[in-house]
Parts: sequence; structure tokens; C-alpha cells
Amino acid sequence: MDQSTKRLPKNLQTLILISVLLVSCSAEHHLNKAIKKGYKCEEVSDTIRITSVDSFPVIVNDTIVWQKYITQKDTVVMWHTQYVPMTKWEKKIQYKYKVKYIKAEAQKVKYQNKYITKTKINWFIVILAFIIGFLVRLTLSETFRGRLQLLTKLFK
Repeated sequence: MDQSTKRLPKNLQTLILISVLLVSCSAEHHLNKAIKKGYKCEEVSDTIRITSVDSFPVIVNDTIVWQKYITQKDTVVMWHTQYVPMTKWEKKIQYKYKVKYIKAEAQKVKYQNKYITKTKINWFIVILAFIIGFLVRLTLSETFRGRLQLLTKLFK
């Protein structure tokens, strides 16, 4: 076997492959480089030309002749914007940021709710006040006093 055609060991091959993959450029890097050199992200539109044909009668020398009239209209159909797709790692970072933001908002709400004091309603006092108010209103009415007078006369 010739010494010049010797292969690299398997471990060294995988090490070189991994280092090449880690150091390689992303699509965003190449786009930024192109923008620096004068590339502009374009908005591309598809244009359709609509042609309509109309015909109408025209009288020429006592005869009817059909005249053809062609109109054309341009219509913009779609807009395409060029963009660079996000890599898996960029999506992961964006997702982590969103999760952190949502957790921070939840902490704010929790902190605000912690210092809001809620008082318990003592229902016994509410019901007692309702009954006392009803009895006071009842004793002040003339019909109730008249019935009490009749009741006292009945037992005499």
C-alpha cells in the first residue's frame, strides 16, 4: 500500500465533518452580505392584462357595419415578498422568548392580585340588618299601628 493514499482515521473524519458543519454560514448571513453589496428585497407582483372586445353597429353610406372596439385593462393579482426562512435554532430562541414573556406577565398579575385585599362578607350582619329595617318600616306604617290597636281592644 502506498503511503500517500492513506485514509484518515474514522474519529478524525467525524471531527472534521462536525467542525465544518458548525462553522458553516446560514442563509441569513448570505442575505445580509448581499444587502451590503446592494441587493434589495423586492416585492414582486403578477399583472394580468384583461382584454374585452365590444362590437356596435355603425351606419356608413346607408349600410350597417359592425365596428369592433377592443379595450385592455391591467390588473395586479398577487404580491410576493421575499424573505429568509428562520432556522431551527432561531425558532427555538423565539419560542423561549415568548414563553419567558408570558411567564413574566403571569408573575405581574400574580403580584398585583397578591396585594388586593378581599374582605369576607359577614352574612349574619347583613340578614340581621335586613330584618331590623323591615321591622322598623313595618312599625312606622299606619296600617300596622291600627291593627295593633284592634288587637289590644280584642284582648281587653
